[in-house]
Amino acid sequence: MKSEKGIFYRIDLVLVSLYVALVLMGWLNIYAAVYNDSHQAITDLHQKYGKQMVFILASLLLAISILIIDPKFFSQFAYFIYGFFLLMSVVVIFAGREIAGSKSWFAIGGFGIQPAEFAKMATALALAKFLGYLDRNIKHPRTLVIAVSIIILPALLILLEHDTGSALVFFCFVLVLYRAGLSGYVLLALLVIPVLGVLALIINKYILVAVLFTISGFIYLRSRRRARTLMIALAIFLASSGLVFSVHFAVNHVLEPHQRQRINVLLGNNTDLKGAGYNVNQSLIAIGSGRFWGKGFLQGTQTKYNFVPEQSTDFIFCTVGEEHGFIGSFIVIALFLGLMIRIVMNADRQRSKFSRLYGYGVASLFFIHFGINIGMALGILPVIGIPLPFFSYGGSSLWAFTILLFIFIRQDAMRNELV
Repeated sequence: MKSEKGIFYRIDLVLVSLYVALVLMGWLNIYAAVYNDSHQAITDLHQKYGKQMVFILASLLLAISILIIDPKFFSQFAYFIYGFFLLMSVVVIFAGREIAGSKSWFAIGGFGIQPAEFAKMATALALAKFLGYLDRNIKHPRTLVIAVSIIILPALLILLEHDTGSALVFFCFVLVLYRAGLSGYVLLALLVIPVLGVLALIINKYILVAVLFTISGFIYLRSRRRARTLMIALAIFLASSGLVFSVHFAVNHVLEPHQRQRINVLLGNNTDLKGAGYNVNQSLIAIGSGRFWGKGFLQGTQTKYNFVPEQSTDFIFCTVGEEHGFIGSFIVIALFLGLMIRIVMNADRQRSKFSRLYGYGVASLFFIHFGINIGMALGILPVIGIPLPFFSYGGSSLWAFTILLFIFIRQDAMRNELV
């Protein structure tokens, strides 16, 4: 700490600049999404854009506070932070406020705090702490089971809050396990799971099982080590067949009716432009109408006349597409990609294993939120209701992503002192 010249010494200004740019662009798009002619001031605290200004100022205070704190604090108290937000995830089930069918919010005055958003950050810390010990080998069964448990536990609690979208986000931490040394075959298998799940909903399950049996038999026949390959082929067939039938069961008996309807609309099994497919259809109309250059700031007709529900939160990206067109959308996507690439580059140069793995966790969380949210707006992914970082309206998301990012910025600034 004696070598520091100030809180901004060795801070990555590129990451900070990307953060500031995305936050300000998000604020302007929230202003456009819910613009009110009788409340034109962007600082009007009676409107969402005025409240978002307060959230932004608070996030800047959070960022500065993190830059002041000793970076070792986050590794030393990682398990405590994780445990605290696990406890909050339990408490909110019994004492939380229900919004849109999800009981995952604490009501504080006129605002709401969502513990699930902070639980993602806490999980990234705890996972990096656990795998950060030099003698920890992710290929050891006990280590892998504990690491997976760290990921699954908060996801299960969030599922109990009926917030399926936030729970699915925790799947991204598989990328951290891979960077920690998990076999690439395991990662490939995990990536195949959602593909097979989609096929199970499109193709007759018995036909799909027959195809899987044929593939397994082909693998066996092509192998020279027949005895070992037989066991592998049989395991692949049983696991994949079990997944096919479990997907059908989950969709028909576990998911809520509105979630099931959204999946069916996405897959083309149903066309419900006035119901489950309405949001996505209106989002596509808004984005498409922006064409190349966009209609101009505050000139979006789909936006101005509230044709797209949840346009300041889940579907904020369609405001970008309508008012700023392909060019504006490209710039936003480029900034997000730049942010994620920069985080991974900085993570690779960390001397501390904890800092390196935490950086991968940060990048993974940004990637899955960015990919799924924009995928929802474009109609290529199911609507699961997760925010676009720094763009979607709300304090919980903005604060959680600010804390998530600036902890890494602080770790990176002291990378030569942390081992």
